[in-house]
Amino acid sequence: MPHFPFQRLQSELAIIISNTPAGERLPSEPDLAKQLGVSRATLREAMRTFETQGLIRRRQGAGTFVVGRVPVMESGLEVLESLDTLSERLGLSLSVANLMTESIYAEEDHAEGLEVPLATRLIRVQRVMRTDNRPVAYLVDILPEDILKLGDLPNDFRGSVLDFLIERGDPLTVSRTNVSALGAAADVAKALEIQRGDVLLHFISRLFTANGRVADISNSYFIPGYFHFHIVRRVGMPGAY
Repeated sequence: MPHFPFQRLQSELAIIISNTPAGERLPSEPDLAKQLGVSRATLREAMRTFETQGLIRRRQGAGTFVVGRVPVMESGLEVLESLDTLSERLGLSLSVANLMTESIYAEEDHAEGLEVPLATRLIRVQRVMRTDNRPVAYLVDILPEDILKLGDLPNDFRGSVLDFLIERGDPLTVSRTNVSALGAAADVAKALEIQRGDVLLHFISRLFTANGRVADISNSYFIPGYFHFHIVRRVGMPGAY
């Protein structure tokens, strides 16, 4: 029975959230903790479950808001495809916000990942992807300037550097991706309108051309609850190589 009090807290929170219209703010943390008879730390832990489901959103300096349920984007990871392609296939509406494209010089991590010399001129593309007017992902691509130049992206850019390169005819072949969970850094939290430290899914990908060159490094931050990713894996047989 040790988890019963916490389960009861989550149940009571679920009732409060379901009775609050989407877009409305929940009581402040001190008031809600007092109402439920728990500490603020325990309250935050219980509320994190509802954050990962996309049911509530904490906004720095503004409070916690009920956002209601949104369609979940579900995809396998065996084939690389853009969020724009995924949303079209699922019949969901996705838009780009806070698009910023800028020229930078390669620092050590960029140089290592792109396999270019330090201080090489690069292009960084940052944007927020939104659905139902809610931020769901923050995407950052970094490419050598000879692959993407300032002004190359069209005015109707829909958020996918991958799709742009494919449609342009670049000979892309494979992507190598590391997947992890991490706490949102301050700049990412601000872009996604969440609290610093909130848990995100993080994909770091390197996109390769047919001749083995690294064409792009991307950092993708996804809010859990809006995305269900899965992998279909073949069962390995003992002794088979």
